Amino acid sequence: MMGSTERKEPKARARVEEVLRALKKQAPLTAEQERFCSDACVDRFLRGKGDSVKKAAKHLRTVLSWRESIGTELLLADEFSAELGDGMAYVAGHDDEARPVLVFRIKQDDLKLRSHKSFVRLLVFTLEVAISTMARFVDQLVLLFDASFFRSPKAFLNLFAGTLKIISDYYPGRLHKAFVIDPPSLFSCLWKGVRPFIDLSAVTAVVSSLDFEDSLEDAALASHPRTTSLRFHPSAAASAAKVGGSTSSRFSVTVSHLNSLKPWYLSTTTTSSVVVPTASPSLIGASPLSARSFSFASPAARSTPRVGISAGAAITRSIPSTPSSAAPTRPPPQQQHPRTPMPSFLQSPATLFSFKKERQLSRVERERESFLPFLRFYRRPYDETAYRAKMRPPHGGLVSIVSLHDQPNKRRNKIQSFPVPSSQHRH
Repeated sequence: MMGSTERKEPKARARVEEVLRALKKQAPLTAEQERFCSDACVDRFLRGKGDSVKKAAKHLRTVLSWRESIGTELLLADEFSAELGDGMAYVAGHDDEARPVLVFRIKQDDLKLRSHKSFVRLLVFTLEVAISTMARFVDQLVLLFDASFFRSPKAFLNLFAGTLKIISDYYPGRLHKAFVIDPPSLFSCLWKGVRPFIDLSAVTAVVSSLDFEDSLEDAALASHPRTTSLRFHPSAAASAAKVGGSTSSRFSVTVSHLNSLKPWYLSTTTTSSVVVPTASPSLIGASPLSARSFSFASPAARSTPRVGISAGAAITRSIPSTPSSAAPTRPPPQQQHPRTPMPSFLQSPATLFSFKKERQLSRVERERESFLPFLRFYRRPYDETAYRAKMRPPHGGLVSIVSLHDQPNKRRNKIQSFPVPSSQHRH
């Protein structure tokens, strides 16, 4: 294995040199362009073009021309003071693999107040800031796009598809994962139609933040003992049963500790010694089959007919909740064994739809699980000061440039401000 890697490294280095020679034949590179065309950068372009030196050199020349037209080296934070103040686009931090996580919270009304060119410059500025914060062996980033501020699915689709196209064309191999959070209702239908025509659709997932509210609520309930006491426990049901249920003129509520799913049930009450159901006059003399619809009792509360009642008072007994209590002598049903299905070469079309549905559900679950490590970045409040501290010159603006040039002067002033020894002031 070591010998094979050593043989591959000179070949990869040779392809990088071929791409650089092809670039310099077309036009000489400036100092900034040579700094941009590092070995890792050229290798990403080669991987994106299938190790084709000619295609990689052509693509790289297009990207260099585009960066010169945008002026990526001249993008400063002072140009985006309003956007940074509103938190429209920023670097929220780094994940467990040291990849920068970008968060975009753009409103639909912002597209009316700003041009498409200004949004492209904001996107490029945010990408450049994220790339400048990368570690040495990190070359990818994660994108979180909050779409909850959009009402039109078409408007958001145009914005998001344009964002992915810019990243795919001018930042190849940089995007690790992109998440669309809380899009408009019809966005999923439109996304299914255009997804085959977008290059980075394979690393894009659509998730909903409401799917993660249950886990947060459970954690909040567990952290507060007062709220956890509101949950049902069998011990609490037993204590309530000792105290007694709640009764009224029509129904009585009884607590049961035998059934955890339905710890309470309703039953009719009586107001005199003669047991007459007072829930409704129409229940007097009703058969068990017709009285089933008037029952509110749970299966745990099914009672059997009382023993010792005379024949004259048989009509006045309480009506059973289910027909099973009225006919206790029914023989037990015979056990039916499942029949062996007949072999067939033709399957029902329903099996195909069920398989497709299961595969779709599994894909949704995978997208939810992949978003869990980045949920903390999405819920973390925006801090403009912390984000500006991540910016390296010259992206930080004039303040960072002036502070960088003032550091030697401050050191020089500190050296000159040392006190003079008292021996020189004696004369």
